Amino acid sequence: MSKKAIAHLSNDKLFKKVIESTPPPKRQPKRDVYESLIGSIVSQQLSVKAAATIHGRFLALFPNDYPDPKQLLKMEVEQLRAVGLSRQKASYILNVAKFFKEEKLLEQDWKKHSDEEIIAKLTQIKGVGKWTVQMILMFSLNRSDVFPIDDLGIRNAIIRLYEIKEEYSKDRKGQKALYARLSEIAEPWSPYRTLACRYLWKWLST
Repeated sequence: MSKKAIAHLSNDKLFKKVIESTPPPKRQPKRDVYESLIGSIVSQQLSVKAAATIHGRFLALFPNDYPDPKQLLKMEVEQLRAVGLSRQKASYILNVAKFFKEEKLLEQDWKKHSDEEIIAKLTQIKGVGKWTVQMILMFSLNRSDVFPIDDLGIRNAIIRLYEIKEEYSKDRKGQKALYARLSEIAEPWSPYRTLACRYLWKWLST
């Protein structure tokens, strides 16, 4: 975490209070995109403990605990369900393996691609949405300027911090207006919106 990033975010007086009252987030080591994507699918809508247990059982199916796409694609959905995965998640994981194998992405140099290009590429996989890829960008590839506006925690944190009291209807028009307001608030944080969001998650939880 650079002093430059902290100084930039501190230009926002309200956000400066978050920085001063919240322990700094720890920098994450870069991780393999393929493994991270599978791990993300396993973990969705589960407690941390349950996700860790099921993920561990899943990895134990493979030599060296690595879900090689070729080996994974030889498995039946029922075999994956036996370790605790739902039928839907098992299907999505197989989709990831098939896509990475066919597109030859295991050795992909992601540095050559923009955030938007990676989102467009990986959301072609059935079961992988924009939010999931944004988490990969933030926590696996350490991209610095990701703003996952679809994350409920981020939205709630900004609404609370900036005391957004406007009434936004729950229809599509109202959501669009709210998203525009939140994006407007977050825009000055660029090019450090990833760090800003990590602070907001931590601030909200404390």
